[in-house]
Amino acid sequence: MHSQISVVIPALNEAESIGRVVASMPWGEIAECIVVDNGSTDGTAQVAEAAGARVVTSPQGYGAAMRAGAEAAVASSEILVFLDGDGSDAVEQMLRLYGPIERDEADFVIGSRMRGRREAGSVNVSQVLAAKLVGWLVWRRYGFRYTDMGPYRAIRRAALEAMQMTEMTYGWNLEMQIKAVRLGLRIKEVPVDYRRRIGGRSKVSGNLRASAKAGVRILGVLRRVRKGV
Repeated sequence: MHSQISVVIPALNEAESIGRVVASMPWGEIAECIVVDNGSTDGTAQVAEAAGARVVTSPQGYGAAMRAGAEAAVASSEILVFLDGDGSDAVEQMLRLYGPIERDEADFVIGSRMRGRREAGSVNVSQVLAAKLVGWLVWRRYGFRYTDMGPYRAIRRAALEAMQMTEMTYGWNLEMQIKAVRLGLRIKEVPVDYRRRIGGRSKVSGNLRASAKAGVRILGVLRRVRKGV
C-alpha cells in the first residue's frame, strides 16, 4: 500500500454520485479517501461514509473544502490527490497523476481534460474557452502554458503547504497553478478522460449565472495573485 497518498474530494449535494466515486477508489494504492461535505442537504456525507470515505465538514466554500481536506489528511501522506465527487473524473486513471510525483519526476500534476478524451456533453463551450483564455493569460504573465484548470490533480504535500493558499472559493485551482509556477515547482500535465456527471448540476458551469460568477472570481484571482496578495 502506498501509505503516503490521501485523496480529497470536496462535495456539495452529490448524493447521487459520491457513493460510486468513493467505492471506485484504488484502495490498495492509497491511505485514505477524504470527502469534505461542503454544506450538503441531500445526505452526501452519509452516503460517502457508507462507501468507505472519512468525512469532514467545511461549509465555507470550494477552496475552503479543499484546504480542510488537505489539513485533515493523515500525517504520513506526502502526496495529495484532488478530484470532484460528481463522477466525471476517471478514478481508474489516478496513477497518471500521482505516479510522476512518486517517481520524483514532478511536484505538481494536472489532469488535463482538454488533452484527454471527453464524453459528449461533459464539457461546455464556456469551459473550453475559459481554459484557453486562462492558459494564455498565465503564459503571458508567468511563461508557463496550462491547457486546463480541471479539478483532477496531485501535488506534493510540502509544495501545497509552501503555497500558503488563501482563495476559498472556485478560484482555488487557479491560485494553485499560478503559485506552482511562481515557486518553480516541477509541473506536469497529463491527459485524462472526462465523463458527464452522474447526477445533479454543476455548481460552476451548470447555468449562465454560475459560469459568470466563476469567471469573475477567476479574473479576481489573476489580479490578486499577480499583485502578490
